[in-house]
Amino acid sequence: LLYVDASGKPDHRVVSDLPQFMNPGDVLVVNTTKVIPARLVGRRVRAAEEVGEADAKTGARVELTLTDRLGPVAWGCLLKPARRVKAGDRIIFSNHSDDKAGGDVEAQITARDGATATLEFDLEPAAMEPILARIGAMPLPPYIAGKRAPDARDNNDYQTLFAAHAGAVAAPTAGLHFTPELVARLVDKGVHVVEVTLHVGPGTFLPVKVDNIMDHKMHGEWGQVTSETAAALNKVKENGGRIVCVGTTSLRLIESATSEDGVVNPYEDVTDIFISPGYRFRAADLLLTNFHLPRSTLFMLVSAFSGLSVMQAAYTEAVAKGYRFYSYGDACLLTRTEKTGTENNGEV
Repeated sequence: LLYVDASGKPDHRVVSDLPQFMNPGDVLVVNTTKVIPARLVGRRVRAAEEVGEADAKTGARVELTLTDRLGPVAWGCLLKPARRVKAGDRIIFSNHSDDKAGGDVEAQITARDGATATLEFDLEPAAMEPILARIGAMPLPPYIAGKRAPDARDNNDYQTLFAAHAGAVAAPTAGLHFTPELVARLVDKGVHVVEVTLHVGPGTFLPVKVDNIMDHKMHGEWGQVTSETAAALNKVKENGGRIVCVGTTSLRLIESATSEDGVVNPYEDVTDIFISPGYRFRAADLLLTNFHLPRSTLFMLVSAFSGLSVMQAAYTEAVAKGYRFYSYGDACLLTRTEKTGTENNGEV
């Protein structure tokens, strides 16, 4: 754990030291989203062909990552390679689980726009989740999936302690550092724990490809802050406590739910908030997060939170000390500074 205080000074710790940085009356905001087995591999069968076993064996191989649930059995997805697929095609998914009783599953591409598409499974709604568990795999980030296939350990390793509500295609990885014992120690110290849900979408993987970050469009993600959670956060602030967000997902959702006067409101909607240097934070005081990819919206967010020069120095320190980066890596605890300004003037 790399702790960065308000002055930007780094302090090398471990995550189990987290209670030392918390005060009685602080509140920890955790994301309860649960990652679905959203990575699917199938065979494309042309719409004009008669679907059969021979077609399934000869059709082009297609990878899909489910991104948005559009209905009980309808989804938005990313295609790879997209050029092999067109609207009207059928995709045949074979059984890849240990459950040998399950057969192939079919879906139809109903629309395609570039690398994105919509598809509808030939399933009853109640069968959707069990079928995904059977034919899908954990959607590991590209920098992991490009080196190895997901394995059985990822089914547990890529879920946080707080995972309860299925819908994410990426884990809120800051939550991976928590154990029941660590949470108990925080609670014993008088730290409150409240839950929010933000279903992490594919935008967390996407690099910023524009020269001016103001031209970047975030992928919308569904989130919920209940009235009970909003009331608890407002009470903590009134009593002088601090809001400590576990992960950029919790922070983005809380900031989306907070009005300009600093009041946290109940929230149930899609958010596409894009936080970059120059943003003035309304609620979050501390942020526990992992180390992020360069040229990513997440690095821009932490630069907005603690200052671009501070984060550049912190990452240089982390590299020198051998910290592990990205989803299965180490963590940093950041203190908000009001002196972020517009250090990069919108330039990446």
